[in-house]
Amino acid sequence: MQRGALLDAARTLLSEGGTEALTFPALAERTGLARSSVYEYFRSRAAVVEELCAVDFPVWAAEVEAAMERVETPEAKIEAYVRQQLALVGDRRHRAVVAISAGELDAGAREKIRAAHGGLIAMIVEALAGLGHEQPRLAAMLLQGIVDAAVRRIELGAAEEPTQITEAAVAMVLDGVKG
Repeated sequence: MQRGALLDAARTLLSEGGTEALTFPALAERTGLARSSVYEYFRSRAAVVEELCAVDFPVWAAEVEAAMERVETPEAKIEAYVRQQLALVGDRRHRAVVAISAGELDAGAREKIRAAHGGLIAMIVEALAGLGHEQPRLAAMLLQGIVDAAVRRIELGAAEEPTQITEAAVAMVLDGVKG
């Protein structure tokens, strides 16, 4: 129960203030625990980050996968993949993962995040193969690059509305740069 409260507090801190805000004193204050108690659950900030990724990323990925399963055609699956990821941008779990990935992480944490992203990319490879791509894995990685750029644009509070960014990303993914 305390571990869950600590993770929830960590999500809030990360989404509100980025990695600098994630400190053990701040976690203790948010949860009402003594600072020393926080160390009983996590040995370091990196350990908090790793657990957040382990808990939150699969939920996020399952939401993307569920959106893809609700549609039939390869094009619709690709569109669902893009739209669902961009819809999750405002979610605290996503904001925490973005803040985490922008911060300093040890090699183990970075590898876990890379593996989780690899799982996302694997979801779209089949749809791209269904469209006849000769290199669907490469196409999936490039497609994810467009999604990642759109996520950053939304997170930065760009001049465009999130819906405009989403529509532009979907069009870019489905139609390329034809215009």
